[in-house]
Amino acid sequence: MILVWLILILLGSGLLAWLLGRWSSLWPRIICLLAMLAQLGIIIALWLEPSTNGQEWMASYSHAWIPSFGIQIKLAVDGLGLLMILLNAFLGLIAVLASWKEIDKRVGFYHFNLMLVLAGVTGVFLSFDLFLFYFSWELMLIPMFFLISIWGHENKRYAAIKFFLFTQASGMLMFLAIMGLYFVHAQNTGVYTFDYDQLLGTAFNPRTGFLLMLGFVIAFIVKMAIVPLHSWLPDAYTQAPTAGSVILAGSLLNAGAYGLIRFVLPLFPQASHQFAIVAMILGVFSILYGAKLAFAQTDLKRLIAYISVSHVGFILLGVFAFSEIALQGVVMQIIAHAICIGALFIIAGGLQNRIQTRELGQMGGLWATMPKMGVLGLLFVMASLGLPGLGNFVGEILILMGSFPASKALTIIAAVGLIMSVVYSLRVMQKVFYGKEYEPRKIPDVKIREMLMMFPMAVLIILLGIYPMSVLHVSKDSVQKIIERVSSPNNSEGETVKMSIKELPDNFILPSFEKEESINSVLPNSEVAKAEKDNLDVMEVKIVNRKEFKSNNQVPKRD
Repeated sequence: MILVWLILILLGSGLLAWLLGRWSSLWPRIICLLAMLAQLGIIIALWLEPSTNGQEWMASYSHAWIPSFGIQIKLAVDGLGLLMILLNAFLGLIAVLASWKEIDKRVGFYHFNLMLVLAGVTGVFLSFDLFLFYFSWELMLIPMFFLISIWGHENKRYAAIKFFLFTQASGMLMFLAIMGLYFVHAQNTGVYTFDYDQLLGTAFNPRTGFLLMLGFVIAFIVKMAIVPLHSWLPDAYTQAPTAGSVILAGSLLNAGAYGLIRFVLPLFPQASHQFAIVAMILGVFSILYGAKLAFAQTDLKRLIAYISVSHVGFILLGVFAFSEIALQGVVMQIIAHAICIGALFIIAGGLQNRIQTRELGQMGGLWATMPKMGVLGLLFVMASLGLPGLGNFVGEILILMGSFPASKALTIIAAVGLIMSVVYSLRVMQKVFYGKEYEPRKIPDVKIREMLMMFPMAVLIILLGIYPMSVLHVSKDSVQKIIERVSSPNNSEGETVKMSIKELPDNFILPSFEKEESINSVLPNSEVAKAEKDNLDVMEVKIVNRKEFKSNNQVPKRD
């Protein structure tokens, strides 16, 4: 039930903020601030709760919703999910603080939409019913559209519509893929369900599996803004209010990366292997393309947006390397990217509020008047270029190490992106804080509220760099289970494949092939069975029903 409360707190606080916002602009801020603090407290308590060895979920909840269609409210959290909801709650708290002075119109409705987005993201990270997952996915869309179109900057409507069209169209493709998976599973088993655990191992022919996987992948890489499906991102990031940019870069983008890890790889392992080389090429291209365009930008927020495009290229590369090291690096990169890019957007928003421009040509020499912001800017710029000792370095180096066995050429090309990141990162410092002063200005330095936002982010980005095991240890079990599943891709029904007998556990029951006996006939002596297992390297088997094969612990008949 604790997982339900994580969503209800956000929905309830948003609705209350909207209602009370009619009488006061202060109450919505206070209510949402308290709600995010409560959210963080619950998640941290969940983290600190002693775990039981062998327990799959740290917490779970299941309740029938529309049983006639196999739809239920099924929520669960493991190490990977815990990190994602913790990051989302932390960024939500930062977003509330970032909005404290910036938002001065329709404050109640603004906070309602902000809480609704965060509730949707939380639902995405907790949902293990695919209908509920899609419902949560779409819940993020409309309130973010309002955040951009109402409280954004000069071209806000254009950016909001573009964001809506890209994400809505790709979301519909994912819905069609979910329904396709739903009916294929029903055709195989006679059971209509959206339950994630029951859908795992669904057998389908390669073409069907690839098309269904593609529906999921397109939705997720659009949300991640992978080139060439990225063009909505620079406009949305640039035109959104500061809090909107933070949530877009740190929560919505992470939902796409999480979707690839949690749904695409386990549900479609065989199709994922077929798509891997294409995905890795797209990831590398995004790294280089984003870095090149970041260097060419004159708008500070737009520059940071293209830095984000370059960073998420590493995430896509690591996901489809099918390596535990690379996937652990992806988890680290997701967290470090969210903190680093979020902090840079806060700095950009603070500068825009002070000097009323985002143009790099109208900045310069600001270190003399804003030394504290200069130090914070330098820290997060160094993090973005992958300086050792900071979080981004750990994520990127693990991804490159894990991707190298999968594709040496693409990994080497991706490493060039690290060199390019030095160029655009140092350009930010040169244009904003160093160089000649554009004009004499008296600009206030970082205020207490801004320091309350950026100091924890600075501590976290350093902590991730010097003690990455604080994250890697939490996500280890989840990552290992996903890698184990994707390392043994689903096979098509009726397909003859080769299976290594030595990879089976020692207690696996082997049928006797010495005589013409039924599949249920087994060797009576376990030692003899083990000996035959050691002597038999590879056996050809026909996949009849993968789920039945797993549950009965039997080898199907040989051809």
